[in-house]
Amino acid sequence: MVDAGSDGVSRSAATLIALGSDEALEAGGLGVVRIAEMTGGDKGQVSRLLKTLGEHGLVERDQDSLVYRLGWRLFALAARAGDQRLLEVARPMLMQMVVDLGERANLSVLRGAEVLTVFSAPSPRAVQTTGWVGRTVPAYCTSSGRVLLLDHSKEDLVDLFSDVEFQRLGPRSPRDVDALYRRVVAARVRGYAVVDEEFEPGLSAAAAPVRDVNGRICGAVNISAPKFRLGGARRLAVLGRTVKDTADELSRRLGESHQPPHGQLD
Repeated sequence: MVDAGSDGVSRSAATLIALGSDEALEAGGLGVVRIAEMTGGDKGQVSRLLKTLGEHGLVERDQDSLVYRLGWRLFALAARAGDQRLLEVARPMLMQMVVDLGERANLSVLRGAEVLTVFSAPSPRAVQTTGWVGRTVPAYCTSSGRVLLLDHSKEDLVDLFSDVEFQRLGPRSPRDVDALYRRVVAARVRGYAVVDEEFEPGLSAAAAPVRDVNGRICGAVNISAPKFRLGGARRLAVLGRTVKDTADELSRRLGESHQPPHGQLD
């Protein structure tokens, strides 16, 4: 039994822990009576608490079975927490990339069919690309988007971009899912993506995927700069491999940050 304590915060925590238990996951949810048994509360108290948690999206009720499950907002918060860990580990590494390469370095995550930049380390150069922190751009025509889609099948891409218009933002933007998928496959083979005037004229970039402890892509590291400075395909390939090395090291460190302390088991 989870000790619910006497205050509302403890009761709320105990209820959410119960709904996140193996029993709840295997059963597809828990009823009020079972939650009361697990938390030590009375049914009326638990029912009122569940109503309040439901109003905030922290739990949801199945209208057919009447059982409760963890709500959408909890999963959104968990995703934010993952982004924060990613940002904490990545920030010094991206700043070092700027020192080494002299170009702006960005960290991005996938949000639907768009890319959200969560950190950007600016270049010391007078002419540099725009910082996009907090803003979204299309995933289909950016290097970060390309690698964030690396594990997607063609069917996944068709579903994801079903309502997206492939605009010609740059002279080399892909015009449809077929063209995008071919470029995703090419990036998958290399382990990194390079784009040349896809997002806007005169802009080139290279990106590589960051993977979490479970091997899932959780972010993208990229370098972007005016095309006249990054040069042709050979220079972009060199940058792509350099960015990949950083992304691989970031993935390794993220895995280490999820390991339990020595001698402690999950």
